[in-house]
Amino acid sequence: MSDAPEVRPPAVTPARVVIALCLFTPFVAMLWVGSYAKVDPTFIGIPFFYWYQMLWVLISAALTMTAYKLWQRDQRARHGGTK
Repeated sequence: MSDAPEVRPPAVTPARVVIALCLFTPFVAMLWVGSYAKVDPTFIGIPFFYWYQMLWVLISAALTMTAYKLWQRDQRARHGGTK
């Protein structure tokens, strides 16, 4: 058994910061109601208020998938590619 301390990767990495931003961005966009609480511009007759929120459903799904893939890559790197 070695007396050398175990070397661990840092807890906060650039990948984890990007993951956090991917997961945090939709919350900020939806909680800032004043930015989208309006009718114009309409899109195919749908008021901005509604199509903006529906657009964020798609954006949120893409950001969540990105965060998940980055998390998988981060975990593989931390465990030496054994997973």
